[in-house]
Amino acid sequence: MQKKKFFNIAIVGLGNIGSYLFNFLNKNKNILSNKNNSNFNIVYVSAKNKNKKRNIKVKKTQWVKNYLDLVKKDNVDIIIELIGGAEGPAKKLVFSALKNKKHVVTANKSLISKYGDQLANIAEKNKVNLEFEAAVCGGVPIIRSLKEGLIANKISRIFGIFNGTSNYVLSSMDANKTNYKETIQNAINLGYAESNPSSDINGEDVAAKVKILSSLCFNSFLNQKIHIEGIKDVDDEDIKNANKLGYKIKLLGFSDYFQGKVYQRVHPTLVKKSSYIAGINGVLNAVILDGKPVGKNIIQGEGAGPSATTSALVSDISSIMRGNIKFPFSISNSKRKKISSGDISKLYFSSYIRLKVKDKYGVLSAVTKIFSDNKVSIKRVLQSPYKNKNSSSIIIITHSSRDSDIKKTLKTLVKKSYIIQKPKLLRIEND
Repeated sequence: MQKKKFFNIAIVGLGNIGSYLFNFLNKNKNILSNKNNSNFNIVYVSAKNKNKKRNIKVKKTQWVKNYLDLVKKDNVDIIIELIGGAEGPAKKLVFSALKNKKHVVTANKSLISKYGDQLANIAEKNKVNLEFEAAVCGGVPIIRSLKEGLIANKISRIFGIFNGTSNYVLSSMDANKTNYKETIQNAINLGYAESNPSSDINGEDVAAKVKILSSLCFNSFLNQKIHIEGIKDVDDEDIKNANKLGYKIKLLGFSDYFQGKVYQRVHPTLVKKSSYIAGINGVLNAVILDGKPVGKNIIQGEGAGPSATTSALVSDISSIMRGNIKFPFSISNSKRKKISSGDISKLYFSSYIRLKVKDKYGVLSAVTKIFSDNKVSIKRVLQSPYKNKNSSSIIIITHSSRDSDIKKTLKTLVKKSYIIQKPKLLRIEND
């Protein structure tokens, strides 16, 4: 049998995930070494605050004050970056590590979605690995599936629930009949959301993941053009209306490739109650892709948290320990292509539109005429007056219409004196 190789590991960033990983690697050292036919040792760790209380035992010889010193040490083979953020220390560390021919494992979606092309080029040039399974959907092994398990497939679409925080918020509002503000606070209290959950709620987190997945699916360079909408405008009334109409609301990320263009988008979406994705609740993630010859493929699992992220990090570490030098984005940078961006305005959707109007004669007919004038066909209308108010709610479900025509319709409506507040638009996914 081939003699076992030996790898020295340095972990930079000792928050919840870094500390969990440190303990997991030490506890499972023998079984991981046997499975990978390679031995390893955590030789160094580094973090911003050495004196912070952590549930780990670090030897004095393991601690390195200046994290950048690690990239020059001869006895470091793999650097695990768990600092976070696209700029600052994380960027400096990963660029420097790859330039100094160190393998890098990271959970940093922001860094990869912004600088992944440059980093992949450096990794390829220096024949080292840049691994980022943990950057997308935590414990859902979608990156390795795309690189290896689904390598035979030509993929045309990938979409799904890529953020556990927003999914928890929307499914909890539905199940517990709570409002948005109350549910966000519950998520923070339970540790499902950061004290500032803006990147999860505004769709930026999902957008970073969509960019990475698009690049892997379509063998392309990272495309920064993406339509992003978050969930902060979804309220309990929308949740109730969706249920009445046979839908659930989910924050979905999409990437579609057709007619030579990639269409990337993130937005709250109505999905049929009978659909698979409607049943993905709490902090779970789900990835759905269409490919040939596999057809429709679905992977789901825990999307975040120390245990799920550690599962992905260990998978990447194991890949390196097995001696596989791979291209970060599956193929050589020289063979990746630049794909033009498509604009969401040219896509066709059925839509949910909610209007708050003055409760008076002739408003509904005036509204439907504006839809007709803008070539948007109405499939269903629900009108109900608000109790003790001189206003009504009008819910309109449209037939499939061009997004630009729907936006034009809403732009016309908002100027009318009978419209009390800005119209609400949620797209419908019928897949």
